[in-house]
Amino acid sequence: MNHVERFRAVMDFQPVDRLPRWEWAMWWDKTIARWKDEGLPRNLESVFDISEYFGLDPYQQYWFSTTDPTIEALQHHVEGIVSTMDDYLAVRPRLLPDHGPAIESMRPWAERQARGEAVVWITLEGFFWFPRTLMGFTKISLAFYDQPELLHQINADLTEFNLRILDRVEKVCPPTFATIAEDMSYNNGPMISERHYNEFIAPYYRRIVPRLQEMGALVIVDTDGDVTRLAPWLTREGIHGVLPLERQAGVDGMKLRQTYPALRMVGHFDKMVMTHGEAAIRAEFERLKPLMQTGGFIPSVDHQTPPGVSLDQYRTYLRLLSEYTPEK
Repeated sequence: MNHVERFRAVMDFQPVDRLPRWEWAMWWDKTIARWKDEGLPRNLESVFDISEYFGLDPYQQYWFSTTDPTIEALQHHVEGIVSTMDDYLAVRPRLLPDHGPAIESMRPWAERQARGEAVVWITLEGFFWFPRTLMGFTKISLAFYDQPELLHQINADLTEFNLRILDRVEKVCPPTFATIAEDMSYNNGPMISERHYNEFIAPYYRRIVPRLQEMGALVIVDTDGDVTRLAPWLTREGIHGVLPLERQAGVDGMKLRQTYPALRMVGHFDKMVMTHGEAAIRAEFERLKPLMQTGGFIPSVDHQTPPGVSLDQYRTYLRLLSEYTPEK
């Protein structure tokens, strides 16, 4: 099977020659800096090149940030600067940038993806993520009650921005799958009530998710923490899956599988065991093995590999990843 066929098959609960070997979140910059001191070639710069060096499958991400025109924008650069509608209208001209160059740079990847040589995925920022970026957590929490019109204006603008991105991407390189960045759960569950989710988030999913499905893309929501209570809210809006299933937040992938048999999942390998030696890493893969056998799941580190992990320890993880995802 080629890489695109393999991803689609496992996410459709179909037989595969092996599971994908993919790090969805890659690595912290401090982790890479440490590894270069420990022997990682210093000329490797992009996460794709580093992934290729490690022998991982070729997955190429394009993140269409709301605050920065580059696809490397993974930080909340403007957190907390909006308190009122006037604040938002004043800053809006500096938001929602044009991503024309990034979209144009997808053309060679479209050819590779068409040949099955690489999987292209895109990330859109979501309807909790964007207003939380602008307002900060405390202010958005109050705004659900005090400023609903502000949140609806922000998310209406975001919807139009994301739809324009999708129209342009579709003409150049329709992705195999898409993630929607939200981070709206933490170790005790959702950061938003179901009532407010239904009012402020779900209506906008109902415009974005069908559009992604029209493009043939699987839709996965990226939310840290414990996604258990959030999962049914997402699936009823047509979202196919979730990541990263953080183990330290108490997520249990097998319970999710039993409760939501069609839920696609990525991640769930506890990054905190990686410094504890081969036996601990193997035990973590053994924990995941029953879930791996159900289909609809790709094992991966449950967030970026932290800088406490040495290059040798990561190589042990990769060796065991290959052992537990063998060719058939």
